[in-house]
Amino acid sequence: MTKFYRSTKDKKVAGICGALGEMYNLDPNLIRILLVVLTLATGFFPLGIVYLAAWVILPEDIYVNDA
Repeated sequence: MTKFYRSTKDKKVAGICGALGEMYNLDPNLIRILLVVLTLATGFFPLGIVYLAAWVILPEDIYVNDA
């Protein structure tokens, strides 16, 4: 099972879309566009609240440099 962390490598705001892109091997920009369109179409509350909750709840990923 893969743990879901906020991305620190590919983030614009909180790293949620970057993490989804890494997890499902998709372009994070497509996920961002889809998120914006769906958020505007639903009147912010469903997806906007979920995004904000994920921002608060999910930890950031930590990359350890072994070199």
